[in-house]
Amino acid sequence: MNRFTPTLLASALFLASAPAFAGDWWIRGGATHVDPKSDNGRLAAGALRVDIDSNTQLGLSLGRFLTDQWAIDVLAATPFSHTARLNGAESVRFKHLPPTVSLQYYFGGRDAAVRPFLGAGVNFTWVYDEQERGPVAGARVDLENSWGAAAQAGLLFRLSDSWHATADLRWIDIDSKVRLNGTRIGTANVDPLVFSLMVGTTF
Repeated sequence: MNRFTPTLLASALFLASAPAFAGDWWIRGGATHVDPKSDNGRLAAGALRVDIDSNTQLGLSLGRFLTDQWAIDVLAATPFSHTARLNGAESVRFKHLPPTVSLQYYFGGRDAAVRPFLGAGVNFTWVYDEQERGPVAGARVDLENSWGAAAQAGLLFRLSDSWHATADLRWIDIDSKVRLNGTRIGTANVDPLVFSLMVGTTF
């Protein structure tokens, strides 16, 4: 586990325990695109080059303003599906869920038409449903879960007193250890950029 994870989660729980008022909470939904970096590392002592493709799913955000500027955000989504290629050959299909908790800072007041915001937090990526094919068909490939840091920058567009839209970009540190038939053969460095366009309401 990332050594900052317990501190970040404890801070989020402590801040979220403050009294709530109307309009403090939000829920958002829209498109979220996960785009792994172009080079995802090498396995088996450098013999196998890993490349992981992109995928778009329904993204969901539940959050709460703690003050006019500070907020807590939890990013969730429907399961992402990816294909990993080894030396260019389709080898493993897998799914993952990447819940991310962030502490955010919003610039400007709540009545502003556009509010830039920044966020930082922690991500847990749950990898499951690995399906082997091609050069590893018949073998067992396991991709381990990952803990890592996350950073965010975005814009909030005020549509009405209770409705808004957001566009944001996140970088997430995702490193998944890879095992072949139980033997570790390296780490896949996913480290994606995550783009989201959402519409939300406050309550």
